[in-house]
Amino acid sequence: MPEPMIILTRLAAPVARVRQALTDPAELRIWLAEHVEVDLPKRYEFWGRYTPEGDAPHQRLLRADDNGLSFAWLLDGVQTTTEFTLHADGPDATVLRLSQTHFDFNDVVNGTSIRGVLQTYWYLTTANLEAHLAGKPLLPKVDFTSTDLRGELEIATPADKVWASLTDSEQASAWFGHPVGIEPWVGGRYAMGDFESGYVAQVVDLDPGRRISVDWGPPGVVSWELAESQGRTRLTFVQSGFDEQNPPYAAWGGWLSGLAELRRFHEVPDWQPIWLPAETPAAS
Repeated sequence: MPEPMIILTRLAAPVARVRQALTDPAELRIWLAEHVEVDLPKRYEFWGRYTPEGDAPHQRLLRADDNGLSFAWLLDGVQTTTEFTLHADGPDATVLRLSQTHFDFNDVVNGTSIRGVLQTYWYLTTANLEAHLAGKPLLPKVDFTSTDLRGELEIATPADKVWASLTDSEQASAWFGHPVGIEPWVGGRYAMGDFESGYVAQVVDLDPGRRISVDWGPPGVVSWELAESQGRTRLTFVQSGFDEQNPPYAAWGGWLSGLAELRRFHEVPDWQPIWLPAETPAAS
């Protein structure tokens, strides 16, 4: 079995506050799932439309203590294991280490198992935990019961600055956390990675300062549209044109989690990403 997927998230709250957000049912219903039942140390369950295979709870609590918790999670007939571990990063910050077994990137590419959504699901979920702790509006969640992949986000900065960060390769690479190459004109290339070896899509629509659409092939067309009011920007993000029998939930979750950092990129002084490299000493 492959090594567990690890996500490290720096949260601007002490360990006790993060643990409360991880275990209080009322808070969990805000940032994690539509339905939650928690009775430590016996029960930790969540389900609903924002949870993969969320028709019913499929979790079984394995451990819960002051430093975190772990649970078994049955997904597509396989018992996976999810673990949250909390590490103090000074008196007012916490590094959350999330470990998830049974994630295989081939499931993302082939769409063969719901487990293919786990990586971007947890990135988006930890982004919403960070927003919740910071008192910010949450990002749109992935609705696993819908094929209407549309979300909105308000950013406290003018539209021209948001537009620049969406269409300038250097800025987009910074907030997305991965190299991005962009040729901001109709017919131009949009690449995850460099233009020679990355996954290259095509810009198919562009209204400078207002709208850009990129065709990724089978995953569909992604579009960003900006509208400014009183120095703030309303960003509408849509993914369309995909096979509705196999919605690209993994890709959609990835884009939405990226928007978390786009907002922070513009709103947080001395911005640094919330996600840390796996080799960071704080995770040891």
